[in-house]
Amino acid sequence: MATMKDVAREAGVALGSVSRVINHAPGVKQKTIDKVNAAIKKLNYVPDEYARGLKVKSSKTVALILPSIWNLFFAEFAYYVEKYLAEKNYKLLLCNYSNNPKAEQHYIKMAKQNKIDAIICITYDDLDKYFYAGIPLVSIDRYFEQKISYVTSENYEGGRLAAEELLKHGVKHPAFIGTYNHNPSDVMKRHKGFAEYLSEQGYEFADVYLLEPVTKEEEETELFKLLDKNPEVDGIFCNTDSLLLDVKNWLAQREISVPEQIQLIGYDGIKPDFNSELGISTIRQPLPEMAKCAVEMVIEKVEQHRDEQRIERFPVSYIEGNTTKNI
Repeated sequence: MATMKDVAREAGVALGSVSRVINHAPGVKQKTIDKVNAAIKKLNYVPDEYARGLKVKSSKTVALILPSIWNLFFAEFAYYVEKYLAEKNYKLLLCNYSNNPKAEQHYIKMAKQNKIDAIICITYDDLDKYFYAGIPLVSIDRYFEQKISYVTSENYEGGRLAAEELLKHGVKHPAFIGTYNHNPSDVMKRHKGFAEYLSEQGYEFADVYLLEPVTKEEEETELFKLLDKNPEVDGIFCNTDSLLLDVKNWLAQREISVPEQIQLIGYDGIKPDFNSELGISTIRQPLPEMAKCAVEMVIEKVEQHRDEQRIERFPVSYIEGNTTKNI
């Protein structure tokens, strides 16, 4: 494997000149740049990005911190973040923290050591530690007292849209099921939008709104408590697509048919793979656009040292699927 010394020898220049060309330092003659690039190509030399990062205090790496890659929404978001980082010549470090504070602390330490340049995160933990660490950071959905930039969808309008579509599809007795976190999140506005639209239309609704952490078994138990108490329920807004899939399975176990007996609408618009749809009725977030925006925002913070807060909200849309009746 070729080294930087081999490149210098092949190009007939000093080792320092090779380093300056690789690190795009100013003031290097074009003739020297051409010689070094030609030698790099001939020798198939691959720069040590980590070692380079230590010298220029940049690793060209962004950490994406997620609760879990098992969730289809998080997995799809990670795909697009990596795609758009690559277009900017940045690498992705994927970090699953799985509610482990020690894992998050490890990633912060890496950032302080210049092993990563910035963080994009979907977390429901306290982010003060990131902010005070001076790390360029963009959050997804979460907002804070500190002026941290974040990207989200129009969650309030999405909740209203879900209520509107349930009523359009003939639902007379709507319900809501979802979870929330003790830390403030834009996601909570889905419930608020749903409730306010129904109130404006003169409808009451039953709901299961659980404080995290919560198990699937607890969600299932609370769902059927709601249905036993409110057997007339004929439509449910689930605040994520993943939850909708669980609810659909739980209803099937009770021989309750979807959408004939109970119609379901989710939120996210996740896909099982690049070319397929889940086939459910849902409120879709524009994930590619949200990921691209998060990448642009975090790189702007890294390269232009911009600290001001930016908030970007993206519109949502209703996607018709097989969990609502044809109208």
